[in-house]
Amino acid sequence: MQSHDNTAHVLIEALPYIREFHGAIIVVKYGGNAMVDEGLKRAFARDVVLMKLVGMRPIVVHGGGPQIGELLQRLNIPTKFVNGLRVTDAATMDVVQMVLGGLVNKDIVSLLNAAGGRAVGISGKDAGLIRARKLTLKRSDHMPHGGSEIIDIGHVGEVDHVNRALLDTLIDSGFIPVIAPIGVGPDGESYNINADFVASAVAERVGAEKLILLTNTPGILDAQGNTLTGLSRGDAERLIEAGVIGDGMLPKVTCALSAIGSGVGAAHIIDGRVPHALLLEVLTTGGVGTLLRTKG
Repeated sequence: MQSHDNTAHVLIEALPYIREFHGAIIVVKYGGNAMVDEGLKRAFARDVVLMKLVGMRPIVVHGGGPQIGELLQRLNIPTKFVNGLRVTDAATMDVVQMVLGGLVNKDIVSLLNAAGGRAVGISGKDAGLIRARKLTLKRSDHMPHGGSEIIDIGHVGEVDHVNRALLDTLIDSGFIPVIAPIGVGPDGESYNINADFVASAVAERVGAEKLILLTNTPGILDAQGNTLTGLSRGDAERLIEAGVIGDGMLPKVTCALSAIGSGVGAAHIIDGRVPHALLLEVLTTGGVGTLLRTKG
């Protein structure tokens, strides 16, 4: 009887959130352990499909760094990173497109469809979904006269424009778009783009209610290692200035702040290692990560 009571309590707790977010666009960046653990993959697919069936409109943007690294290693193509970004020459770009636009993207689509969804896989190159420009890095350390050195990291890009009309067509037709983070430049060249930044740009462009970033951490941690469950924009900026937010978490928080600063209702950085993390974050009071809003 207690088990039945617990189940009923969870369903009742979810009801106001289902009502509040019915019809809302929710952009999910899918990556980390949730993409490689078979049980977590199936749980993620069921979460997204359930969100769709209760009236939300999810869009999935995925990464694939470990899968790219594995294939590069098998092909004996050396890998180099600068400031956390993979240097992407022509050979590496071919592998990126093969893995992200092919293997990983279609695997996610298959999982969602097997769970009862209607998913469509696209890359940023399809119908000019993601127009990109080349990303350049500058290094000023030890340069004479205060100058800076331009670092060429190859076919690595940043988002210039997102084609909202294509996404509107897909979601209005009942599909779940699954986006590989590959952009196209003005001359048709392909660019590898960080999936967190693609997810943020998509959320901003479509006016999403939520941006959810799945990670391999419990969320944003304070100096003592405790999860910070709710932060305002000002709170997050102060933690960055204090050096509490840094390393791999910094770009994710930067994406989240950009999204909420551009009108996205809320950004969530959640623990993708928890089964059904998406549903727990969206449909329960407690959640499984950090919620960021413009104001606390």
